[in-house]
Amino acid sequence: MNNIFIGTCSWTDRSLISTDEFYPKGVKTSEGRLRYYSSIFRCVEVDSSFYALPSERNSRLWVERTPEDFVFNIKAFAVMTHHGIRPEALPPDLRGNIQSEEKGRVFIKDKEIIEEVFRRFKEAIEPIRVRNKLGIVVFQYPPWFKKEAESLKIILEAKRYMEGYEIGVEFRNRSWLDENQRSDTLSFLRDNQITYIISDAPQVRDSRTVPYIVDCTTDTAYFRFHGKNVENWLKKDIQTFERYDYEYNENELMAFASDIDRISRKVRRVFAMFNNHRGSQAIRNALTLKRILSN
Repeated sequence: MNNIFIGTCSWTDRSLISTDEFYPKGVKTSEGRLRYYSSIFRCVEVDSSFYALPSERNSRLWVERTPEDFVFNIKAFAVMTHHGIRPEALPPDLRGNIQSEEKGRVFIKDKEIIEEVFRRFKEAIEPIRVRNKLGIVVFQYPPWFKKEAESLKIILEAKRYMEGYEIGVEFRNRSWLDENQRSDTLSFLRDNQITYIISDAPQVRDSRTVPYIVDCTTDTAYFRFHGKNVENWLKKDIQTFERYDYEYNENELMAFASDIDRISRKVRRVFAMFNNHRGSQAIRNALTLKRILSN
């Protein structure tokens, strides 16, 4: 199990820190929470970097507050994956005259701004990479991001911008992984040394969901567990934790453990990251998976 890293997507999720189920009483600071979390788990996925550019200062602090063998996976900023953002999510000097287009959000299309965002993102996480604590940068593309020639160019452009960093791609549109396109998609990622992110999410009759396909395209395998909340998965105007409100049972986790164990024999390392946040559901599931795989 030495090459299997289990953790959660965030250690400061509001729904988690609002409970007393994981962090001991008295552990109330960012530093205290990270030190405690990293004493239990070997890795974490930084989710806050999706909503705003990370800072070099925080990266240095994270490195200092965690064990030498701890690993951070960093989620790409929304601009980098062509999601809509609120203008205030951009640094002030990059906002210019950008105006919101839909529901207070804007889609950044200016290539100079995009390139600068990538540059600043890399600069911010460099202290983690230098200390060998960086896993992969997670590119979660939006549900409308279909498999077509332009989309392939966008992924390759991200790979070019992130030269020197390992990136992984999670799809949220079925066109990439349906039976007719699956092999081609995985070959594309394999040929370009981009990690395929295995996603377990609710299955509904909609193009905005993807099947759970266990495979690897680099020497890193990466699982993201989002839960199976079918009712809320595509619902609009709800809080994020409501979409991921699901706790896996023991049998489901045993099936995942079997997949993880099998693929761990083919790759250098495996990440199993729980994103089913509501309260401490993700924490409990991660701890249970650790137990199963340790037996």
